[in-house]
Amino acid sequence: MSEPLLSAENIVVRYRPTAHNLFTSGPSLTAVDRVSFELAAGETLGIVGESGCGKSTLARALLGLVPVAEGRIRFRGQTLGQRTQRAMRPWRRAMQIIFQDPVASLDPRMTAGEIIAEPLEFFEPGLGEGERHQRVLAIMEKVGLGPDVRARYPHEFSGGQCQRIGIARALIGGPQLVICDEPVSALDVSIRAQIINLLKSLQQELGLALIFIAHDLSVVRHISHRVLVMYLGRVAECAATDDLFGSPCHPYTRALIRSMPVASVGKHAASHVATSTDIPSAANPPSGCRFRTRCEFAEDVCIAEEPALRGWGENRVACHRLEHIFSDAGPGKGHS
Repeated sequence: MSEPLLSAENIVVRYRPTAHNLFTSGPSLTAVDRVSFELAAGETLGIVGESGCGKSTLARALLGLVPVAEGRIRFRGQTLGQRTQRAMRPWRRAMQIIFQDPVASLDPRMTAGEIIAEPLEFFEPGLGEGERHQRVLAIMEKVGLGPDVRARYPHEFSGGQCQRIGIARALIGGPQLVICDEPVSALDVSIRAQIINLLKSLQQELGLALIFIAHDLSVVRHISHRVLVMYLGRVAECAATDDLFGSPCHPYTRALIRSMPVASVGKHAASHVATSTDIPSAANPPSGCRFRTRCEFAEDVCIAEEPALRGWGENRVACHRLEHIFSDAGPGKGHS
């Protein structure tokens, strides 16, 4: 088996709240708590969970935009340690990000052509003006923007067009990994489908690996090969997309899928969902299983012990109570 393009091992990210006075500050907040996964070249990993679960913080940690307190990140077989911005420069070209707000992420003082070309000034400062111009036109064509819009400013574009500019900017340096941080949540439904299909087409053409962060599970299901479910900074479940949506295991995953407006979610998703909607504070999470305060299956062991990820069929699940939840499950579910 070939080495993964990206691997994250027990990643921890902590924030220190603003001091209450000159002498003391509040306890640190662990936004990402021992998260591990691997990503192959050309693969899409979807990351889902409610607001505040640590999805975007994890993405920024992978890119070195926020410091990692513990754990190890490896990219193309090399460990990315405690990275200063200078130390990250060689990796910026290979690891790019597309942001949630397509308008706010673009400099209003620059034209579309200037925005798209700007990374080349950093990655290839010796590139001639003619070659830079041709690179910009080529990537604009790939993302569905005509050359006639090159001199327009962001306020002259729709939200979908602005996101195409953001995608072009991320791709012009030739990255191998692109992190998509809720790239369609600010767009109209019809435009979302266009952007998702564009990303899938570009992935196939350019061999990109994608990490796709979203709240919309139907979008994640459409674009992802595997899905990682996060809850209050930890991984609740990880599985291939068909396995996760066809036979979700963790009570939290089942609740998320049950909340989808229209979906064919498999025979196991129709029952055993969370009974409470009160989300605990990430600054003071419950002991043991963090989902226990919302789970109808919680028992004493869920209070006392944090569940480890374990194999259950084709899924990896962090839950003490799987045997009870699936006591009447058919063949195909079990330890691995």
